[in-house]
Amino acid sequence: MKNLLSLFVLCGSVLGALAFVTNLSSHSVNPTVKLSPGQMIQEGSLVSIEYTLTDETGKVIESNKDKEPLTYIHGAGQIVPGLEKALAGLKVGDEKTVTVKPEEGYGAANPELVQELPKENFPANALKVDTMLMMKTSQGQALPMRVKEIKEKTVVVDLNNPLAGKTLTFDVKIKDIKEAAK
Repeated sequence: MKNLLSLFVLCGSVLGALAFVTNLSSHSVNPTVKLSPGQMIQEGSLVSIEYTLTDETGKVIESNKDKEPLTYIHGAGQIVPGLEKALAGLKVGDEKTVTVKPEEGYGAANPELVQELPKENFPANALKVDTMLMMKTSQGQALPMRVKEIKEKTVVVDLNNPLAGKTLTFDVKIKDIKEAAK
């Protein structure tokens, strides 16, 4: 991570910008797969949920209530493991509050992922605490990072997921379940 090739500003929601969840509702489904209504969430189900995500203090981090539902494939690792496990077996219309510990969410915060970089590597509009940025490693991998502190000649950045180390609460309502037709 010490060999940075490029850095650019990133905008978007916590979950969306970090690409930890894939929203399939805006993507076309393979036309050779026929979907039919599902009875309950199981491995391979195409599930649409409404959710509100809060932290330990009850502060809302993100919500899609009254918006497009989040759609994912159950068992494909597209949402955090603790939430995915808790949704198994639910039916359309079910509501559930799920508390996810860091080890089943975004993991523990790693202090080695907090680094100081030369200030001249950053665009002027990125020099603000809590700005989300993307950096590219020498291997071309894009990694999200947050500006944590601005010093005289350096910028302290945190490459941990902003939700790492946090216990999260998801209030979820199951909106739709589809299964591959047999």
